[in-house]
Amino acid sequence: MTNPPGTRTRSEVYGAAGTWLALWSLRIIAIAAMFYVLTWVIAEFWSILLPVLLAILLCTVLWPPVRWLRGKGLPPALATAVTLLLSLGLLGGVIGLIAPSIGGQSKQIADKAVEGVGKVQKWAQGPPLNLQDEQISKFVTSITKKLQESAETIASGVFTGVSAAGSFVIALVMVAMLTFFFLKDGDKFMPWLRRHSGTPVAEHFAELLTRVWGTLGGFIRTQALVSLIDALFIGLGLVILQVPLAGALAVITFLGGFVPIVGAFVAGALAVIVALVTNGFGTALAVLVVVIAVQQLEGNVLSPILQSRSMQLHPAIVLLAIAFGSTQFGIIGAFLAVPVAAAIAVLFRYLGELVDEKTGETPPPDDEPSKPSLWDRLRRKPAPEPADEAPADAV
Repeated sequence: MTNPPGTRTRSEVYGAAGTWLALWSLRIIAIAAMFYVLTWVIAEFWSILLPVLLAILLCTVLWPPVRWLRGKGLPPALATAVTLLLSLGLLGGVIGLIAPSIGGQSKQIADKAVEGVGKVQKWAQGPPLNLQDEQISKFVTSITKKLQESAETIASGVFTGVSAAGSFVIALVMVAMLTFFFLKDGDKFMPWLRRHSGTPVAEHFAELLTRVWGTLGGFIRTQALVSLIDALFIGLGLVILQVPLAGALAVITFLGGFVPIVGAFVAGALAVIVALVTNGFGTALAVLVVVIAVQQLEGNVLSPILQSRSMQLHPAIVLLAIAFGSTQFGIIGAFLAVPVAAAIAVLFRYLGELVDEKTGETPPPDDEPSKPSLWDRLRRKPAPEPADEAPADAV
């Protein structure tokens, strides 16, 4: 079989397709290797990168009051120092308000917990388990024995915890110092970047970093507002239901709100457990209803309205980012996952704009109806062909 002139043979088509596949496979392998090396570098320098990232997030929150004070004529160092001192004073005031309630009600919660364990033991002795005292004692003895056998591991864990606590204090001091310097001299970064990177790289860097800064600031401020509303409503519900540690649980709810989806779930579960241990099943059920109602208000009303302009991330992307961050870097990874994902999304949007500018394409609007898929077009019956009309002189 001969091919028409000007066409390629089947072997040439297959060869071109194989060449295309091989080239893209090499590119994908190179990109995967780059991400692997990048992850390794981040892990190696994590002790340095973590304070920098936390300081940048704090700066997005504290920069508006610092900028306002500088606009009133205060020097940069004085405006930054005043803002940091007022922030630390506010944080210390919140801790001072909830600390007495924790100290005064901890014994009550412990007694209720012991009482709850006794109720569980009595329930286990009845139907359907019908456990005897000897079986329960044997079970408790086995757990105690395992704990004693793990004493060395537990002790080493305690010493590791002490070392981690020391590292935590050092990290906090570093974050505070970096935040001070970033707020005081951060406005000099863009001119320095333009001077040393040159055009047109400097303009791209400046535009991209400005967008990332705006996205991070909007995310942190909006998430703080949403978390504050959650904490107020849930804390009010806990106070009305007379649940102990209502103030502490409200603060935990506020802090947990900075880890989207997962933090709200953990804080709500903790509030339900405390209500169950202290006030019984009925109060715990009422607290569960309050938590679900507030979280539904947040998820269906507050977050879509407030976060749509700041992050523009699908909930599935948020969940996957939190899962990856928590798996790789623990709790702090879960906290930083969404801001990092939002920054990466800003990068991809900016690259998309540059590609559109190079190609001259205009992206379709989001509300444009989607075209029918190939399967829908194949299932669609072809229109009947029109019948041939008879010539006029044939009549």
